[in-house]
Amino acid sequence: MQWTKVLGLGLGAAALLGLGIILGHFAIPKKANSPAPQDLDLEILETVMGQLDANRIRENLRELSREPHLASSPRDEDLVQLLLQRWKDPESGLDSAGASTYEVLLSFPSQEQPNVVDIVGPTGGIIHSCHRTEENVTGEQGGPDVVQPYAAYAPSGTPQGLLVYANRGAEEDFKELQTQGIKLEGTIALTRYGGVGRGAKAVNAAKHGVAGVLVYTDPADINDGLSSPDETFPNSWYLPPSGVERGSYYEYFGDPLTPYLPAVPSSFRVDLANVSGFPPIPTQPIVCALGCPVNVSVYNRLELRNSSNVLGIIRGAVEPDRYVLYGNHRDSWVHGAVDPSSGTAVLLELSRVLGTLLKKGTWRPRRSIVFASWGAEEFGLIGSTEFTEEFFNKLQERTVAYINVDISVFANATLRVQGTPPVQTVVFSATKEIRSPGPGDLSIYDNWIRYFNRSSPVYGLVPSLGSLGAGSDYAPFIHFLGISSMDIAYTYDRSKTSARIYPTYHTAFDTFDYVDKFLDPGFSSHQAVARTAGSVILRLSDSFFLPLKVSDYSETLRSFLQAAQQDLGALLEQHSISLGPLVNAVEKFEAEAAALGQRISTLQKGSPDPLQVRMLNDQLMLLERTFLNPRAFPEERYYSHVLWAPRTGSVVTFPGLSNACSRARDTASGSEAWAEVQRQLSIVVTALEGAAATLRPVADL
Repeated sequence: MQWTKVLGLGLGAAALLGLGIILGHFAIPKKANSPAPQDLDLEILETVMGQLDANRIRENLRELSREPHLASSPRDEDLVQLLLQRWKDPESGLDSAGASTYEVLLSFPSQEQPNVVDIVGPTGGIIHSCHRTEENVTGEQGGPDVVQPYAAYAPSGTPQGLLVYANRGAEEDFKELQTQGIKLEGTIALTRYGGVGRGAKAVNAAKHGVAGVLVYTDPADINDGLSSPDETFPNSWYLPPSGVERGSYYEYFGDPLTPYLPAVPSSFRVDLANVSGFPPIPTQPIVCALGCPVNVSVYNRLELRNSSNVLGIIRGAVEPDRYVLYGNHRDSWVHGAVDPSSGTAVLLELSRVLGTLLKKGTWRPRRSIVFASWGAEEFGLIGSTEFTEEFFNKLQERTVAYINVDISVFANATLRVQGTPPVQTVVFSATKEIRSPGPGDLSIYDNWIRYFNRSSPVYGLVPSLGSLGAGSDYAPFIHFLGISSMDIAYTYDRSKTSARIYPTYHTAFDTFDYVDKFLDPGFSSHQAVARTAGSVILRLSDSFFLPLKVSDYSETLRSFLQAAQQDLGALLEQHSISLGPLVNAVEKFEAEAAALGQRISTLQKGSPDPLQVRMLNDQLMLLERTFLNPRAFPEERYYSHVLWAPRTGSVVTFPGLSNACSRARDTASGSEAWAEVQRQLSIVVTALEGAAATLRPVADL
């Protein structure tokens, strides 16, 4: 009914206003109910580590994954209320909690006309129809709330054509088919997951006249080649033959109708006809082997839906206007026990332990801690992106770091952390003090270094920190806001599996029993992630000096510079482009980062003035912002970080420079392509010089 929609919008606006007031009031110091911390309290840290309970995490996961909770569904809204109830609990709750609602454009398959894929005979009759749903092997795959496998945001349509196998659906795959003399016009391309993004498969296909795209999961990519039902779930962790990976095929992130603006009633919305980033042709994931020709009928529809973020806040005692953010999305494609509920189960346990200490009056952080449950992530990081758009300036000015725990446990072998270089030291410090799950007496750090390591010219052999792409809610924080970010999870032993991702990813088989029996029996890996994230949060929120080591960026910059010199230097010289300014800029950064580290070390030995510490901490916090240039990559929505933008060039160096050189390589000197190379080089040099200037003593302009 219309009045319910109006009421919902009104309540959503009120909730947004309330959250804005809460965040705004962080800047106003309030009387704390416990002593203000002067530095990280190791006894509190040890208490938190000891109270994080694996069994409570298990019970959280059981409840969170009990029913499917697709974004904006009734069960999704039930979980909003569950989070609010936990975060408002009088004995273990936080200082405040609230939900904000955005009206966003989502995509769903029609319930009246299910999507179908048919094999058609010579006379036009249907020989075989593919399964529309997964096999109901545990009684959880056949419920009314299990959404049919579909490609979110793919347009409706009924193309029919000969089937052509196109491997991963990359541009080079379609070019190879044309080279072989295969006519692509009007065909249906059969592609497998991986290689390129979901949406890119349809974009690449459409460029070559393909009428429709089918996508399937190759058992070789996730099941180590196994496909017999006896070898798959519920008998093992492998994907049953009927498993289908759902997913968003939208190329960008955030609400499609309000790019760079929050999806609130007052915001301008793009006309639907002008929205970019959707697949240009009908696309559908499938479960069966096919002959040809094929008839594809897609009846997806776009709908405006309300989707909520939930924020829980612990107010800082000394610096309430400095935020440590910890987030995970809430929505899933079906039951979502691994993705994302494993992360939410950890989030709830960590907030319970910290909330209990808070309510007892035995602890309050130096800086504010914000727990976030994002809505509609699966459709394109929508909740987190809308949040960063709405509070852009406030978050840029005040956020210390963003910690993301989405899938907390892919598998139970080792820790895996992705992040920007300044967070490396705080993660290392945390993991050295926590025992690794399993036999033996290794720390998480020592176990981690056995599986993923690199040789550092500064530290020797250390665990390798992965870089951040756009796979989860950290993306808007690092790429759009320039906030130091990390993503924490437990994962596989890569020597024992070649799986692209955990086998039941985005399928109806991602259930509680799947996690409980095969992924992490005993939930010790979930507990390890909770302890790691908890230690990192406390170190960032309570340490007198922020444990962000900006000099660790020097290694990244030096490696990028060396790659540019070795792999691009001769080519650039041929076109009269010098890397000299880049060399100077990197050297400036290295010198200023080392000098700042020395000033901090000197101050740590004495009794520094709090204002001096605050100024130094701001330099550490704001460094990441200096690498932003919103005009650097006009073709890439939201990507403005000149060090971590998407890289299409083959040289592992500054992405803008690598991409521009790749495009210009076969063009003549003086072309627009070579002018773009010069522009990208200038952008990087300017960013590095700005970063070096940020690290100099604040009185030195």
